[in-house]
Amino acid sequence: MKTKRNIIEIDKDLCNGCGQCVLACAEGAIELVNGKAVLVSENYCDGLAACIGECPEGALKIVEREAESFDNEAVEQHLKNKELFHNHISDHETIKEDVLPCGCPSTNMQIFSSPCEAANHPSLFTREDSSLMHWPVQIRLIPPDALFLKNADILVAADCTPVAYPAFHKDFLKGKAVLIGCPKFDDTEAYIAKFAEIFNNAGIKSVTVLIMEVPCCSKLPMIVHQGMELSGKKVPMEVVVISARGKILKKEKM
Repeated sequence: MKTKRNIIEIDKDLCNGCGQCVLACAEGAIELVNGKAVLVSENYCDGLAACIGECPEGALKIVEREAESFDNEAVEQHLKNKELFHNHISDHETIKEDVLPCGCPSTNMQIFSSPCEAANHPSLFTREDSSLMHWPVQIRLIPPDALFLKNADILVAADCTPVAYPAFHKDFLKGKAVLIGCPKFDDTEAYIAKFAEIFNNAGIKSVTVLIMEVPCCSKLPMIVHQGMELSGKKVPMEVVVISARGKILKKEKM
């Protein structure tokens, strides 16, 4: 039933996707969709505006308009469903590090298993199992001082490669920390600076760069190599090129 009442309004143009309002909303009325905060259902919002003070961009405000009435029972069921979902996907015991400064829930760092565990007990990681050992995986979201990067073998993968190569986990990911990005659409200079910090501080043991055969992917090895040069470190590096049909075309030591 709709009534005229106070309800949250989100300016998507101002929203930077930090997720602070998601954390502040006890009713779970706000979620991130495609990098922007959205009101998932009018009847989850009580209109009390606890989220507004958490927004660093001023993207939230309370307006009075026709909206579905607040439904406490619906909120309780919604929160219960979210809890069940998160419990369902948490198949591993995890170690959680601090949330990154932007506060986005997707940047909660987690370590699923140690590199040594995956390397020394490969029988535990069958082809049906995920070999992913940490979260997040996007280059832009991983801080250079993340624990899972310390003394690690790293896999830097163009984000199309896991889709194209069917044995990505078994052949490339197992035992490695992974950083995924798109050399065509992402910020080249920011990536070079981040890799310089990683090589300078993390004690990286080796690097595998996995790219597609398409020309735009050729930037990724250059980005990683320039970051390494800026750091003054010398780390063994291999570049692997994957075809659009999921075949290994070339392996090259750099």
